[in-house]
Amino acid sequence: MANTYTQIHIQAVFAVQNRKSLIDKKWENELYKYITGIIQNHDHKLLQINGMADHIHVFFGMRPTQSISELLKIIKGDSSKWINESGFLKQKFSWQAGYGAFSYGKSQVPNVIRYIQNQKEHHKKKTFIQEYTEYLEAFKIDFDDRYIFKSIE
Repeated sequence: MANTYTQIHIQAVFAVQNRKSLIDKKWENELYKYITGIIQNHDHKLLQINGMADHIHVFFGMRPTQSISELLKIIKGDSSKWINESGFLKQKFSWQAGYGAFSYGKSQVPNVIRYIQNQKEHHKKKTFIQEYTEYLEAFKIDFDDRYIFKSIE
């Protein structure tokens, strides 16, 4: 798109179905590389990816050629298919419905990258639900506790 100039930085957060801790350290880096490829193949720029066994943070520069919901649908659908086809788990893997998506200005990019890089350390002090709720409150997003990434079993 000629004469289209944007600077859109999005952090997406999504959880494993029922928030089960299924992402194993043995293959999490391969998963991150796979998701990076999806983002790059859709002409967006990955800035940082990291997570825990039950959820992932993906921070990327987004081009205005695709909606966030469309991109996240592809990331979650293709990556869960890849995990299942790779045989990493004895059970079927899927991501929980929904996600959080938060936008940042250029001056905030280094802090967000650092925050995501330090996920393992950060979660020694705070649960995923605490973290996620804090995001929603900080961004002044109305939410219903019934639909936060809680176990639905």
